Amino acid sequence: MAAASHDSAVGEHASSAPGKATNRTALGRSKALTVNTVKKTTPAKKTAAASAKKTAAAVKKPAAKKSTAKKSAAKKSAAKPTATTAKKAAAQKPESHTALVRRARRINRELAEVYSYAHPELDFENPFELLVATVLSAQTTDLRVNQTTPRLFAAYPTPEDLAAAVPEEVEELIRPTGFFRAKTKSIMGLSKALRDDFGGEVPGRVEDLVKLPGVGRKTAFVVLGNAFGVPGITVDTHFGRLVRRWKWTEETDPEKVETAIAALFPKSEWTMLSHRVIFHGRRICHSRKPACGACPIAELCPSYGEGETDPEKAKKLLKYEMGGLPGQRLKPPPDYPGRPAPPLAAG
Repeated sequence: MAAASHDSAVGEHASSAPGKATNRTALGRSKALTVNTVKKTTPAKKTAAASAKKTAAAVKKPAAKKSTAKKSAAKKSAAKPTATTAKKAAAQKPESHTALVRRARRINRELAEVYSYAHPELDFENPFELLVATVLSAQTTDLRVNQTTPRLFAAYPTPEDLAAAVPEEVEELIRPTGFFRAKTKSIMGLSKALRDDFGGEVPGRVEDLVKLPGVGRKTAFVVLGNAFGVPGITVDTHFGRLVRRWKWTEETDPEKVETAIAALFPKSEWTMLSHRVIFHGRRICHSRKPACGACPIAELCPSYGEGETDPEKAKKLLKYEMGGLPGQRLKPPPDYPGRPAPPLAAG
């Protein structure tokens, strides 16, 4: 019994040892599990924190990008001026001679399309009539001259006839043109010179024409270009005003203007260039109030804005055929798109 008890005690002890081992093992496993859980939990927290930081950074980055984009745009804006600024800068920058020639010739081409029918706006049948009419056109309109010369030439058709006329009778005929006494002296004086020095014929050289009473270079080139086909630049008030507005020259003396403009164009263009510029000056680019809003060469004009820029208001400023009104000639050329001017009695 004692042995049995001993064995039983031993067995009990033996049986209780494995139990303790198991408990220890379980405890070890529990500790290990706890440690692992802690270890696993800690990185997860770190990951979550990192993720939160990334999210915050991601939220901040667009703002940073926007800020950077704004700065970049500001830099670009500062570095690259707007079209208006560029235009102003270009306007302030001196124009080279080559650029001036190109711009001037482009304006001439544009005007050639607009005024394909440009012509001398004085009625005449021969060089003598054109010479007298041009002298009479000083300080008045071509329209007034055209309304006056029919009676004058009906009474004195040749240089010889006018040279022998009674001054007072001539004065009365040309009175509507203004300055009639001085003009009578000029046209009678040139008629006598033609009769006495040129056999009653109008000379075809500028050197001879400018020797005649009342005839300057402007008048000479009008006659040469339109009666003889000799190229010349006619610098009248319209021509001088426009070439200065276009910055082709700053000169005011007619001969210096003539020289400056002659250097920009081939000689073959001189006569028609004069007609086109004068047409434009009379119809659109007026002295006091140019119709900038209706101008076909506005983009090429450095003086754009001096006049009315509103298109509808500018249209009301157009004159002659451009404004639907009669022209200056009683007998215009066949291709003229406007209406003939009325005779003096009807005007």
